[in-house]
Parts: sequence; C-alpha cells; structure tokens
Amino acid sequence: MENQLTIVVPIYNEVESIEQFTLEMDKYLEKTKVHSTVLFVNDGSNDGSQALIETIVSGNEKYEFIELQKNGGLSGAIKAGIDHCTTNLVGYIDSDIQTTPVDFLKYFEFFPEFDMVNGIRQNRKDTVVKKLSSKIANSFRRAMINDGIEDTGCPLKIMKTEYAKRVPFFDGMHRFLPALIQLQGGKVKQVPVQHFPRFAGTAKYHLFNRIKRPFFDTFAFRWMKSRYINYSIKNKS
Repeated sequence: MENQLTIVVPIYNEVESIEQFTLEMDKYLEKTKVHSTVLFVNDGSNDGSQALIETIVSGNEKYEFIELQKNGGLSGAIKAGIDHCTTNLVGYIDSDIQTTPVDFLKYFEFFPEFDMVNGIRQNRKDTVVKKLSSKIANSFRRAMINDGIEDTGCPLKIMKTEYAKRVPFFDGMHRFLPALIQLQGGKVKQVPVQHFPRFAGTAKYHLFNRIKRPFFDTFAFRWMKSRYINYSIKNKS
C-alpha cells in the first residue's frame, strides 16, 4: 500500500509562530513524494490562533483543523489528532519550529520495516532549564523502563496508524509514545534531526513541572506495562 501521512500539529496559544511554521511545513509539502495532510489541533487557544488557522486552511486542501472545546494538554491534543487520522501513517510535530518538517523526509525509508520513527535532537538550542530537565527525565525513564529511547520528547515522530490508535490514552502519554509502540511489539527506529532556537513565544512549563510530571508518569507506565494485555488474532470467520 502506498504510504499516506497525516501530520498532527497541536496548537495552544502559538499565534506568533503559526505563520512561520506554515512556511516551513510548505517546504516539506513541496518536496515530499508521500501524500501528506497537515492537521492543526487547536487545544483551546485564546490568543487568536483559531482565526489564523482558519485563514490558512481556507482554500488549501493540504491543511485541516479540529478545534477542541477546552484546553486538555498535549497528550489530549495528540490523541484527538490520532483519532481523526484516516491515513496509514500519522506524524507529530510541535509548532514552535524548533524542529523542521523537512526532516520528515528522512523517515519514510524505514517503513514498513519499522512501526515508528523517532527523532533525536542534535545540538539542542534549548534553554538551560529545558536541557537539564530533559536530561534528568530521559535518564530516569530509561533506567526505570529500559526502552532504549534516547530522546522520547523529540516532537518529530511518525507512527503506523494501526499502532498509534492502540496506544492507551492517559495524561502524559506523549512522553512515552515510543515505549507504548514497543509495548505492542512494535519496532522503533531513531534518527538524528536538526534543532533550532524557539521562533517566538515562551515555554509553558518551568523546571519543577518538567521533572515532577515525568517522574510520576514513569511509575504509572511501569504499572501499566506490568498489566498490559497484547493479543493477536490467529483466525476468524
């Protein structure tokens, strides 16, 4: 089957970045040979993001949107995008342009052998707080669940939709997407990707939030993993 991709883009008060993000996404759309659709998921923004999204989508068949009733967090926005995906592949990228959609072009050679491709951000241009919190959280997660994923928080992922739709939904799910694919028996490929300074706006979390939530979520994942049921059908009528 020919690959088709839906790229989920969660939006929460990113009005300053959306236009530039769209320019960067257009570069990918012009180069890719894989039929791709960009799905903005407005996670309850109140800064004018929705009006800008509607302007972009109007008259452009490559872009679509869904607007959530209220802000539910990154995991909820990603899950909503996955639920509305009808293509055989589903991707995810943030709108802050710290990663480039053009790097998605590297991913397609690894399908169908792998079930997910996850980026590893090179030469990260984050603040000291983000770098430190990410390093602590990634080290703790790897020690506790042994998933072998170097950069689970990299916002540049593509998954087979059949696997993505089976991912258990919980707050904090986005931190464990590679491990949740592995939990189903899926294979994850990791590839280096570019990283850039944040284009505009500010991060929504401080050091305490970035460490506390992944800490508790890791224990929740370990509990779920120990009780996870995975089945396959041998035959049916």
